[in-house]
Amino acid sequence: MAETGPAWPIGFKRHLRAEVAEGDGVFVFAEDGVTVLRGTGIGAVAGLLDVPAPAPDLMAARPGGLAPGQVGHVLARLAESGLLSHRRPAPGSDPAADAYWEAAGIDPADAVTGIDGARVRVDVIGDVDPGPARTALAGIGPVRVVGDGPADLAVVLCDDYLNPTLAEADAACRAAGIPWLPVKPLGTKIWLGPVFTPGPGCWHCLAARLRVHRVAESSALLALGHSGPAPYPLIATPTSAALAGHFAAMEVSSWLAGRRRPGQRSVWTFDTLGRSTESHELRPRPQCPVCGDPGLMRALARTPVTLNSRSTVDSGGGHRSSTAVETLDRYRHLISPVTGVVKQIQQDSRGPAMFNSFRSGANLAVSGLSIDNLRSAVRFETGGKGVTPLDAEVGALCEAIERYSGTFAGDEERVPGSLRSLGDDAIHPNTCQLYDPRQYTRRRAWNAAHAPFQYVCDPLDVDAELDWTPVWSLTNRRFRLLPTGLLYFNAPAAPGPRYVFADSNGNAAGSSLEDAVLQGALEIVERDAVALWWYNRLTMPGVDLTSFADEWIAGLREVYAELGRELWVLDVTSDVGIPVMVAVSRKLGPGPEDITFGFGAHLDPRIALRRALTELNQLMPPLIASDDAYGCEDIDAVRWWQEATLAGQPYLAPARSVRPRTPADYPDLTGDDLLDEVNLVRARLERLGLEVLVLDQTRPDTGLPVVKVIVPGMRHFWTRFAPGRLFDVPVRQGLLSRPRRYDELNPYPMFL
Repeated sequence: MAETGPAWPIGFKRHLRAEVAEGDGVFVFAEDGVTVLRGTGIGAVAGLLDVPAPAPDLMAARPGGLAPGQVGHVLARLAESGLLSHRRPAPGSDPAADAYWEAAGIDPADAVTGIDGARVRVDVIGDVDPGPARTALAGIGPVRVVGDGPADLAVVLCDDYLNPTLAEADAACRAAGIPWLPVKPLGTKIWLGPVFTPGPGCWHCLAARLRVHRVAESSALLALGHSGPAPYPLIATPTSAALAGHFAAMEVSSWLAGRRRPGQRSVWTFDTLGRSTESHELRPRPQCPVCGDPGLMRALARTPVTLNSRSTVDSGGGHRSSTAVETLDRYRHLISPVTGVVKQIQQDSRGPAMFNSFRSGANLAVSGLSIDNLRSAVRFETGGKGVTPLDAEVGALCEAIERYSGTFAGDEERVPGSLRSLGDDAIHPNTCQLYDPRQYTRRRAWNAAHAPFQYVCDPLDVDAELDWTPVWSLTNRRFRLLPTGLLYFNAPAAPGPRYVFADSNGNAAGSSLEDAVLQGALEIVERDAVALWWYNRLTMPGVDLTSFADEWIAGLREVYAELGRELWVLDVTSDVGIPVMVAVSRKLGPGPEDITFGFGAHLDPRIALRRALTELNQLMPPLIASDDAYGCEDIDAVRWWQEATLAGQPYLAPARSVRPRTPADYPDLTGDDLLDEVNLVRARLERLGLEVLVLDQTRPDTGLPVVKVIVPGMRHFWTRFAPGRLFDVPVRQGLLSRPRRYDELNPYPMFL
């Protein structure tokens, strides 16, 4: 066993105990188990190691008559197995402490050197008593606990990890090159770590993630006119405070001793009530303005969107470039209530397990208007759907990341100017919002009486200065400009008129950029077709569910029947020619019929059908557990569920004069390349004189491809009544003999 430097004695590591059993080998006892060693000379050499000695002395002793080379070979094997250590002198060390450090993989001599005389600074932010932590730190040994000045490590005691003063602590420690450890000793949950060091991964990276999980708190503080973290009561006992101090002391001693491990880049929490611990990994945010490059998103917006050939795989809910398992494995680290983009993913227990409805936290698309929006929309939470639980879980993860990526963060590319000053590059936002002039006139009364998603903006002043963001035209291979507030949720707006409002139409995540663009484009097609059907109250063909020979669908129909509900599907395919389906269900018996829907679009009619049904499943739980006003306060949704009947809304029923659709009625539009499928959808939209635009919203800290697809002129299924497709297409399709008049449109807003 060769080494450089002095020939220190060699022995079994101090946290191990070896016992020789003649004929059975050597038993090495450790805290977590026993290892059995067998082989020529093992017993003889192990017995000799009871008294550590330098390697030359051990080989010269020739235990059991072994040659020196044989002894050296056995020692090398034991060392390679991590069982031996050199006994370097460590003056003043404690045998138990030496054993601890060796169990941690640290030479006790190095640990003593690192701890002896080290300066540990204790900083206090907020209403925190530093006494218990100071007492615990003083018990480490020969360290100096100081209140200011240079230090080998700073312990920052705080009342909240989002206390803004922590930014100052971070800046000061980074400037001085001092690693620092945040500790929250208050509350029923103690927080500790990570150890911040100069370099990527700073407090600002952590704070950005923590804010994502405080949507309700932020909305409440906004309503109260407060800023900063919410003021919580002081929660602590002498025991919990002392415990937090000792946890901090343990981490400090480990750091000073030289131990470096991945867990030191995590927030560690201890639940003092449940006695459980969790570790939440913090990964650096590449776009962080303090430790990263804040220009990444701006550079992305200035880069043309380039799509490449990519093979498809069948991933349950459609054609993707990765399987659901691969996607979950790749992005699972983004799920954490502390350091994740997604707080948690859980199955909605309100309803049959076959519904596979999963929830993944607050819907950021509705979080920016007012406190009321947290419950005032049907989809006030993000979620996922699927034929299998795995598909639904991945869907919930991806939708949450999609909404996170589509939420304004401040580093987006913005071009100030007015519609008039920007010329041909700028697109009038109402070509996307599609409000009728009469809606503008009546907007104040309308907005007061309806849910947030039905919001009607102020008419644009063409000379008003706004922020605009580039979007790439797949059609014309050039950049265009749209208002930033139309593209990103919660983008700031100047006081006064509100000209634009971001919605989720065309927002999509995918396992590749091509996957995301395809899903976003299909959603545009789906919602446009639904708007044409809904507001014109068109009678559309039904879909023959049995003709698809799908055992999952057959089982689902049985589940709905057991719930006392009818289930059917309409084909609402528009002039785009891509299958779009609406799954409809109503409750039988006395009382409200609670009619609700699910929508689906895809090049493959089988997938379009499954998407419509799984979305219906996703939206069913509030109707099953309706003791709390359907779980939301969306005035339009509740009014519909309470009032609408199949008899009063006959367009919900399949057309009696048309044979129900079967798989044979749909052309084969699918391929084995996502790029081909994107180009097919794009070509069909361009054939109608429409321009296809894409904004890449992929965030560097998630890596999951996210886009917003925009097709000016295509309809959203919310109340947008400007002239155009809404009135013209049903006539061109032969579904109406004349366009509906404005006052003939469906008075019920689509509420999903």
